[in-house]
Amino acid sequence: MEAPHSPAPATALELTVNSPGQMGELGRRLAKILRPGDLVMLTGELGAGKTTLTRGLGEGLGVRGAVTSPTFVIARVHPSLGDGPPLVHVDAYRLGGGLDEMEDLDLDVSLPDSVIVVEWGDGKVEDLSEDRLHVLIHRAVGDTTDEVREVTLRGIGARWAGADLTVLSA
Repeated sequence: MEAPHSPAPATALELTVNSPGQMGELGRRLAKILRPGDLVMLTGELGAGKTTLTRGLGEGLGVRGAVTSPTFVIARVHPSLGDGPPLVHVDAYRLGGGLDEMEDLDLDVSLPDSVIVVEWGDGKVEDLSEDRLHVLIHRAVGDTTDEVREVTLRGIGARWAGADLTVLSA
C-alpha cells in the first residue's frame, strides 16, 4: 500500500458553472492568479460565455472600459486603473491566416506587460508563447437555453507547471 502524499498542484481543472454570474465570478478569481505576460486562450461556441468570463477577468484586474466582445475591432486594450497589468482582449474569429495575421496585431509587443485573452485563438496564437492557459467552455448537452457550462482550464508550459488551479474552484 502506498503512503499518502500531498497532491501536486493541479495544472488542469474542470468546473461546472451554473449561470452567467458564476462565469463572471470565475473570471474575477482567475484575475487573482494572472500576471503580466500571461496568455489566456478561450475556446467555446457562440454564446458559451467567453466574453462573460473576460468581463469578470477585467473587473478582477481593475481595468478601464467596459469589456465587450471585440469582434469588429479584433483587439481592444483595457488599461489598468491601478498598478496591475492592462488587459488585451482579442477576438480571432475573423482571422483566418493564423499567426501571420496575429503578428499584424503586434501582440508579442504587448505580451510581456499585459494579460492577453484571445477568443477563438485555437490554431492561431499558440506560437505567441510556450506558456498559456487554455480555457474550454462547453454548453451542457441538451437544452440550449440552459445556462450550465462545463469549463476546463489547462495550464501549458513552465509558467503553469507549478500553478495550482484548484484555487479557482473556491
